[in-house]
Amino acid sequence: MQRVYFLLPTAQRARAVVSELLLHRVEWRHMHVMANESVSLDGLPQASLAQRSDLLASLARGAAAGCATGLLVALIALVWPPEDVRIAGGTVVILILSSAGFGAGVAAMIGVEVRNTRLKRFEEAILRGELLVMIDVPKERVEEIEQMIELHYAYAHGVGADKTIPLFR
Repeated sequence: MQRVYFLLPTAQRARAVVSELLLHRVEWRHMHVMANESVSLDGLPQASLAQRSDLLASLARGAAAGCATGLLVALIALVWPPEDVRIAGGTVVILILSSAGFGAGVAAMIGVEVRNTRLKRFEEAILRGELLVMIDVPKERVEEIEQMIELHYAYAHGVGADKTIPLFR
């Protein structure tokens, strides 16, 4: 799947594009619309927290950092074990997994507050009142969807596509 981005000037036009996409067999759950607080998104598939924030990327980074930290602590405990404590394989696994979970949790709390870094290029347009429409489509349909929107909606301007989208969107 690839994510295609379009900026539209009004919510009414965004609704027309969403309706057209539904007719072209793009499912509602594969469309996501973002706008600033002053724009009403009634009748549009709103972007979720995972799409608006840096939650997923932060979660992955936190889990990786926690895993590495847990592994380091486990290795130190194996080389220099505390007195009267036996360090076995189960302890190592528990240290690594609990550190990964802790790192993921802390990073997720931070990531929820950070705007999605992939959407940084659209911030100005969103602040001006434009609506960002994100469409997740199979790679072979990207060109078809882009052409359909540009052909039927001259006021829509495509601003590219991501090569891949996160697995959990």
